[in-house]
Amino acid sequence: MNYAQAKELLTKYGQLQLLDYYDELTSDQQQKLLSDIQKLDFSVLENLGATHSKELGNLSPADALSVEEIECSKQQYEEAGLSALRSGKVAAVLLAGGQGTRLGSSLPKGMFNIGVTRKLTIFEQQMNNIKEVTDRAGCMFHIFIMTSDLNDAQTRAYFEECNYFGYDPQKIHFYEQKLAPTCSKDGKIYLDEKYKVSLSPNGNGGWYSSLVDAGYAQLLKEEGIEWLNIYAVDNVLQRICDPVFIGATLQSGCACSGKVVKKAAPEERVGVLCKEDGLPTIVEYYEMPPELASLRDADGQLTYRYGVILNYLFSVEVLNKIYRDKLPCHLAFKAIPHIENGVRVTPSEPCGYKFETLAVDIVRLMGSCLAFEVVREREFAPVKNKTGVDSVESARQLLKLNGVKL
Repeated sequence: MNYAQAKELLTKYGQLQLLDYYDELTSDQQQKLLSDIQKLDFSVLENLGATHSKELGNLSPADALSVEEIECSKQQYEEAGLSALRSGKVAAVLLAGGQGTRLGSSLPKGMFNIGVTRKLTIFEQQMNNIKEVTDRAGCMFHIFIMTSDLNDAQTRAYFEECNYFGYDPQKIHFYEQKLAPTCSKDGKIYLDEKYKVSLSPNGNGGWYSSLVDAGYAQLLKEEGIEWLNIYAVDNVLQRICDPVFIGATLQSGCACSGKVVKKAAPEERVGVLCKEDGLPTIVEYYEMPPELASLRDADGQLTYRYGVILNYLFSVEVLNKIYRDKLPCHLAFKAIPHIENGVRVTPSEPCGYKFETLAVDIVRLMGSCLAFEVVREREFAPVKNKTGVDSVESARQLLKLNGVKL
């Protein structure tokens, strides 16, 4: 793309401000900017006119496999899950595109040290969790790690430096998440530098399309991988490729499943797995009507009580049928560093929008979903904040409770 073509394209979308500093740039910087402009997905800007909350259909509580029911059938579920693992039918996908900024770190979030008297990063703790499964199964499964342009090189280097935590490096595969432009409240795309468009990872909803675009569809087919267990980097108690979870999903006949915990309170900031117009859906905490969030059954339990922990099992066959379907675009109002009046500013308050698709929206497209309840204290220790709720502090306490030496 040359300057004239870029100008024509930007004029069409009302984004000529991206060329404001073009004449100040070096030749290499000009080429970098033109390359960024050529790759832009302007369609995300269409979401600016949409309301921030979606119109919900007819909601009803999800039927879940309770902790008690799972315990009763644990042995048969586990045997079925171990068989699937040993047959190579299950692989894992780690969503690790985030940075540790909110934790006070400039490193990838997975490299944050959760240890106290010794170094124990989030990545290492999750790989330790995986080792418990692989030791039990007597085999290793493939792990796909979705990074971002911000942390891909550091993440790859860290795994290599740590000798892949004793895992077979031939079974660990990295790929980058796609990017979307950021913009101001009035829809003007930001420059991150005078020669660089401001881009942000487009949310975890693109995990499978990004995996396919990275060329891994052929590997899934060649290896006979039928199920993918996706999980988030910020939960240090994640049980990955849990045989009991896999077995229960296989026997349910559902196209996907999600691990859930009973919500601690109506206002807890987790999405709720339920049904919408008869189909499985996940309603985010900010979308759930307060009167439904606080509704209780006769026994006092929350009616909409099953919160998701971003640990899902998806059928590859069904994913291949639906992954190109357009997912809803969620607007995140954030403090976004950008060029303003020729100077790069770092706002302390939200100033613009990032555009994100979410993994939770794939669940509805799958058509059926098993809600699989787990014990919160054993499997849910999110590390989202430095202190307080869902923090480094609370995660350390839960790790200690589960016998992890910190």
